[in-house]
Amino acid sequence: MEKHKNKSVPIWEKSNLTLTEAAEYFNIGKHKLREITNNHKCNFVLFIGTKRLIKRKEFEKYLEQVSVI
Repeated sequence: MEKHKNKSVPIWEKSNLTLTEAAEYFNIGKHKLREITNNHKCNFVLFIGTKRLIKRKEFEKYLEQVSVI
C-alpha cells in the first residue's frame, strides 16, 4: 500500500478559506469577517454545520466593489 503524504494546499489555491486563513490572506480581522458574514444576504460564505468558510473568489469580487468595510 502506498502512503499518502499530508500535503498542505497554499492559501491562494484554495477555493474556500477558514476565517483564520481569510483574515491572514486579506489582512482583515477575524471579528470583522465574522461580522460581515453574519449578513444573510452574504453570497461569499459557506456554512458546513457551524463551520464558516469564505468563498475566496466571491469575496475578492465583493472587496473590489466596496470602499469601506
